[in-house]
Amino acid sequence: MSRPLAQVLGEFAAKVDPPEQVRADVPTRILDVLGNSLAAYAEKDADAAPAALAAMRRWAGVPEATVLGYRDRLPAPNAAFVNGVLAHSLDYDDTHLPSVLHPSASVVPAALAAAEAGAPGDLIAAIAAGIEVTNRLGMAGCDPDTGANLYFERGQHATSICGAIGAAVAVARLYDLDAARIADAIGIAASMGAGVLEANRTGGSVKRAHCGWAAHGGVVAATLAAEGLTGPPTVLEGRFGFFTAHTGRFTPEAVTDGLGERWELLRTVFKPYPSNHFTHAGIDCALALRAAGLDPDDVESAELGVAEPVLRTIAEPAAEKARPRSGYHAKFSGPYTLAVALTGGGGLGVGLDDFAELDPRRLELAAKVRMYADPAATAVFPRAFAGVLRVRTRSGAVLEHRVDSSRGGPGHPLSPAEVDRKFTGNAGRAMPVDAVAALSAAVRELASGGPVSAVFQV
Repeated sequence: MSRPLAQVLGEFAAKVDPPEQVRADVPTRILDVLGNSLAAYAEKDADAAPAALAAMRRWAGVPEATVLGYRDRLPAPNAAFVNGVLAHSLDYDDTHLPSVLHPSASVVPAALAAAEAGAPGDLIAAIAAGIEVTNRLGMAGCDPDTGANLYFERGQHATSICGAIGAAVAVARLYDLDAARIADAIGIAASMGAGVLEANRTGGSVKRAHCGWAAHGGVVAATLAAEGLTGPPTVLEGRFGFFTAHTGRFTPEAVTDGLGERWELLRTVFKPYPSNHFTHAGIDCALALRAAGLDPDDVESAELGVAEPVLRTIAEPAAEKARPRSGYHAKFSGPYTLAVALTGGGGLGVGLDDFAELDPRRLELAAKVRMYADPAATAVFPRAFAGVLRVRTRSGAVLEHRVDSSRGGPGHPLSPAEVDRKFTGNAGRAMPVDAVAALSAAVRELASGGPVSAVFQV
């Protein structure tokens, strides 16, 4: 590398003028985040967002930015924290492949909070730059030979670790910092990103806070850079830098190749179902068999084959996944989400109400599911999430369905109408129809310089 990566990214973020296709995409990202957040607010989850807001209320401070739904006014980093928790709470946020991280849930809350607090820069360009940096840092931590995500291999959540830097880039661009100062913001944010993934396996709600912490860290890092704090030039690739700490090795070309010309942001897909993305191939298979006439009461046993690397998240420990501890924990269970798809069906096929509480019938069905590593699904991972479901009925018949890429993923993107249906369904859980339409209009106006304040006045 001829130049430090933070310098390359700083120059990109400071100068980039995203093409029209990217500019047109960003408001939809914002709407997806806001819809997910409003649905999480309406759910009145017992611990995550209420706990985050209660903690921020204890510390009070300058009323700079709005907490979605609750309408509290807090210092920008604290509002970004709560909004980031809301954005990630339902595990419904967009996903970039092959990095398998959720960029918007950190970057958008940070950028909106900073913009509402008075940061004068180009909001759409700032969010685009932040998401692009997040995605590329995630890609650099993928083993090009095996497809393994090296963050995950170490139990680290790439979403929050890379998201803290992406959020810092977005806010620094909003502050109109020059390339050197944005590089400093990257260097500072690299000390702030964190996230341990054990909650995916055995429960706990702390994962919901990961994007909030990343959004908070991004606002703080960019503000500190604006005030003169500096970061190490080689913070990303250095001997004691970001990649050494989080992945052990990395692919620098994933960060730099085509930067500003090939937009990884556009490869970030919208989720159709509110569950861990690794479960979606199984859900698709189950929905297909159900549509073909499978009665869940006729299931004697089922085998679900998925990519080998995802088994640790949605199949292990087997006892935990067969009988999850809560509706939220069930979102990370291959067996339970398969049972939901066979018996439920809200939203775009599986919806939020399907995880409101654990259902005895679904638990009984989940106990009949065995999961295994399917070679074909493993071969295309992580560029697509594939799977195969084989069901034996009580009569002895064997039914099978395979998907090569889950719905919403590469080759099967959600249509604009489906993305809009997802947003209106989510936002409609917290506000009336006319307010949902007004919110959508206010976000669309951001693309032409509309005020951020209008988004929070709906």
